[in-house]
Amino acid sequence: MLKQIEGSQAIARAVAACRPNVISAYPISPQTHIVEALSALVKSGQLEHCEYVNVESEFSAMSACIGASAVGARAYTATASQGLLYMVEAVYNASGLGMPIVMTVANRAIGAPINIWNDHTDSMSQRDSGWLQLFAENNQEAADLHVQAFRIAEELSIPVMVCMDGFILTHAVEQVDLPEQDQVDRFLPPYEPRQVLDPDDPISIGAMVGPEAFTEVRYLAHHKQMEALELIPQVQQEFKEIFGRDSGGLVHPYRCEDADVIVTALGSVIGTIKDVVDERREKGEKIGVLGICSFRPFPLAAVREVLQTAKITVSFEKAFSVGIGGIVSTQLRAAMRGRPFTCYDVIGGLGGRNVTKKSLNAMLDDAIAGRLQPLTFLDLDMQLVNAELERERTTRRSGPMAENVMRDAVERTNANLAAQGERPPADKVGIARVAAPSTRADAINVLPEGNN
Repeated sequence: MLKQIEGSQAIARAVAACRPNVISAYPISPQTHIVEALSALVKSGQLEHCEYVNVESEFSAMSACIGASAVGARAYTATASQGLLYMVEAVYNASGLGMPIVMTVANRAIGAPINIWNDHTDSMSQRDSGWLQLFAENNQEAADLHVQAFRIAEELSIPVMVCMDGFILTHAVEQVDLPEQDQVDRFLPPYEPRQVLDPDDPISIGAMVGPEAFTEVRYLAHHKQMEALELIPQVQQEFKEIFGRDSGGLVHPYRCEDADVIVTALGSVIGTIKDVVDERREKGEKIGVLGICSFRPFPLAAVREVLQTAKITVSFEKAFSVGIGGIVSTQLRAAMRGRPFTCYDVIGGLGGRNVTKKSLNAMLDDAIAGRLQPLTFLDLDMQLVNAELERERTTRRSGPMAENVMRDAVERTNANLAAQGERPPADKVGIARVAAPSTRADAINVLPEGNN
């Protein structure tokens, strides 16, 4: 059913169509609208045979889902950012115990400093937790991935994160073909657990495992991820046959067949990169983009097949490993081991910074000309960076770094506006105020301009 709908509402409808038995979640932006909508569906009776468990924290939410899954219930939760970190112990327990829980991660930056906007730092922090991680390019794919996630999770008895960009997708209103209930019922069979706590057939789940068996248990967790590499494309094909659209899978190559330059990316930024690719193709440039849907397990063979003819690869990432650089690029290099391979790590969109076509084009110009640094931070303002480094060199009590940089940015913006005889327009003025360590004068946070 085609419907103009907010992304969060579409996800709630898709999850509800999967007939979960237990939903347990704690609200945190930008995930809140999803669980609010699901709670309303349960309360109204539209989502039948489902218990919505109110809890006091994200750790409790995941713990409740583990308990529900262990007794044979189809369980779902959602979180973001600090909420995901708060439930980390239980996140590892869920995968280690083989509980097929599905969780939406509405991707958001991790503080400090506090930031509620989108990047992929939260999901990337859990890349080794044992969960499958599927990244959605748009709201249609996000809705479809949730339906597929339950099928994959329950077949392998392994939990799945569906990652969608916070605000960019969760709060965007666009046309989505919502999964029809009869289609979901044909695609997703009733949950038949591989393990279940049953008083009539008592077993232990989560018992102590010593050195004599721990390696084997961990290997089996890895083996299940390798099985997922085979299952995910199968589920994608079955989904296409029933729903009539091609969502999910391992990778999404776009105009890569003859490309000399290929950009790899995850999430909603792929749409912007596709626009850039189309424009440069019209100028005769051989360029493409490889969207990675399955980050865990990572599809080494599928990526290798697409990238093998490229002369230049740019790994565009919305998160990075502090002290070394790109995260996704490390997987790309593993995929291309043994073959000549030039890969640039480009970090962009951190904390919700806009990724514009102008910046992407400039970055690609530098990559093609050989001017791009191996590790590049897109639109990095070195004036702000150098000002703070100089402050730290000259003043022992230099003050909090984040507040200093924000104050410098605001003061420069306001000075530029004043020089033009202007004031920040009302729709560009945020609520944040920054206290200068020396004067404690307030400064207004001017939000960045929109995409261009």
